[in-house]
Amino acid sequence: MPPTNSPTLRQRRLGAELRKLRQRAGLTATGAAELLGVNQARVSMIETGRTPISSDWLRAMAGVYDCNDEKLVDTLATMTGRRTRGWWEEYREHVPVALVDLAELEHHASGIRVAVVIHIPALLQTTDHARALFQSAAPPMRQYEIEHRLTHRMKRQGILHREDPPPYAAIIHEAALRMGFGGPVVTRGQLKHLIDMSELPHLTIRVIPFGTDRFPATGPTFDYVEGPVPQLDTVQLDSHHGACEFLDAEAQLHKYRAALERMESCALSPAETRDFIHHRIQNL
Repeated sequence: MPPTNSPTLRQRRLGAELRKLRQRAGLTATGAAELLGVNQARVSMIETGRTPISSDWLRAMAGVYDCNDEKLVDTLATMTGRRTRGWWEEYREHVPVALVDLAELEHHASGIRVAVVIHIPALLQTTDHARALFQSAAPPMRQYEIEHRLTHRMKRQGILHREDPPPYAAIIHEAALRMGFGGPVVTRGQLKHLIDMSELPHLTIRVIPFGTDRFPATGPTFDYVEGPVPQLDTVQLDSHHGACEFLDAEAQLHKYRAALERMESCALSPAETRDFIHHRIQNL
């Protein structure tokens, strides 16, 4: 496990955005350091998230980089300072660090859009369904690993039930509804849970049925996590070995926004989706 003082995803993202601003200004790290009155190592440490900075210092850097996007600068200023000690930090030594980063990313999200083909979205899984998934992992997890993963996943779901939940939209392929992890009883409970969750005002669930001829080949499951401004959106990919990959390049964000729009165009409506899931429950 990485040391607990290693930069979080949020700290790394702040540094990455500052690097983008510097590069757009046509400055090298050495040139930026000279204008800022610091050494090049300080600029590099900031851009890798290893050195926290104040909001005043952030604004000074944005000024040197000729960034006139006040909304972006104001948003970046809220990301300065030392790391947020959220609930996810207690799991840093118990689950893969990418899952800790994912929980922090979700906590700060302005909105979340998810596209899945094989698995029910993590934030919509029942405890029994999630446990069945972890028990089916290869290679097998130890029991304490399963319990850590399980409690971490259930705590992540808290963002959907807080006073100010982010809008959440899930597009689920019919294949995920038919996988049957945990057997018929667990599957029935999971499907009923999807219907219950779909009634929440900030939550939308839509199913893509088999036979849809316009289904895009997007690859793995992905989450599109919206930031306070579009430049701070993030795509999270599930890798084949169970870890997470985070993407934030403009071209990558455009690609996955387009994939979501394509999937939404061939998905059932929310009302049709509820009827579809009801029918699936009746046929279990």
